[in-house]
Amino acid sequence: MTFSLGIVGAGQFASQFATLFDLHPGVSRVSITDLLPERAAELTGRLGNATTHESFESMLADPSIDAVALFTQRWTHGSLVVQALEAGKHVYSAVPMAITEDEIRTIIDIVTRTGLTYMMGETSYYNPATIYARQRYAAGDFGRVFYSEGDYVHDMDLGFYDAYRYSGGDRWKETASYPPMLYPTHSIGGVLGAIPTHAVSVSCIGVQDNRADGVFDKDVSMFQNDISNASALFELADGGVMRINEMRRVGYPSHIRESRFRYFGTEASFEQLATVAFWQNKEGVEDVTSLVSTSSTMSLDDPSLADIAPALRDAFVSGHSPVHDIDRLPKEFDGVHNGHEGSHHFLVDDFVTAVNTGTLPPVNAWVAARFTLPGIIAHRSALQGGERLEIPDLGEPPAALVHRNRDQAAVNR
Repeated sequence: MTFSLGIVGAGQFASQFATLFDLHPGVSRVSITDLLPERAAELTGRLGNATTHESFESMLADPSIDAVALFTQRWTHGSLVVQALEAGKHVYSAVPMAITEDEIRTIIDIVTRTGLTYMMGETSYYNPATIYARQRYAAGDFGRVFYSEGDYVHDMDLGFYDAYRYSGGDRWKETASYPPMLYPTHSIGGVLGAIPTHAVSVSCIGVQDNRADGVFDKDVSMFQNDISNASALFELADGGVMRINEMRRVGYPSHIRESRFRYFGTEASFEQLATVAFWQNKEGVEDVTSLVSTSSTMSLDDPSLADIAPALRDAFVSGHSPVHDIDRLPKEFDGVHNGHEGSHHFLVDDFVTAVNTGTLPPVNAWVAARFTLPGIIAHRSALQGGERLEIPDLGEPPAALVHRNRDQAAVNR
């Protein structure tokens, strides 16, 4: 089976994923739209089987488009997802899922009612460190995991200024102040993508920015936000603790590794730093760096990276690690650029497989909510001086969808 895909947004990240969707044998054709038509035309020209579409609205009205992939500004995702689902389209969304609890609830309600596929493209789910921890957890090697950490340490100086200028135009500073905890999935997703639980409460402290460059300035910010770094402590449903850091002013080589994770269990622990990673138990320490590192598959001079801000290119230039199950990927992806520590290939294949088989993708609407909503509540806590707040949990997929998923998987075997 195949389906047609409309790509909404032709900016920095979209171009990388558009190539993969265009190559995937499960996608019959790709159509691209952008608020800046010249960007859509340029990206279309680089693909082998793509056309342009006049607008997002016309794409939704086109019965020949089966699904859409959203790569728009991060605060727009929720409303656009709702519109696309209501138009009967399957949806792949870049992170975050949404920036309000109401938007998240609405998405889940529509997916439940319609049975359409929704997937959030969280890269940390396929971060080698997350996969490694997921495998060790499943094997029982940690014992009870009682404490975990996820850090998204992406300094403004290392790519974000360029990215916001590219996407925000002359008024880019208004959007560059985006609250860190409203972009929590790269950190939360790496913890909860390995440890099957969810957050139930949070206390968060936000650090007021003091650089005075017009970013994170309440008088400029469209979000009235002056917090550039935030640290949150979450209580988990299994009785454990999760600490999440979202940092935008930090002396850390985020161009080498922008997300990092630590997991502590009663029998063993796993820690990842910028360039090394260790498995540790009561007997000693094992260097597992080679298992959770990716190899480059392309040159930084590759023309397909031409429109990517230089400081962001390293995020895309990565291959696979030994823990990646590359045998499940289509052969058309062999040697094709990948990104975010080897995750892009798997995210694209997850969505295409889910749409074509009618099964639930790993980061489905319910998982996406558990990766996203805790950050929204954490930001609320930070605005209330760190008050501990309860986090609503929207539960698991309905039994009907789960059974459909299992039945279809059996058919596929």
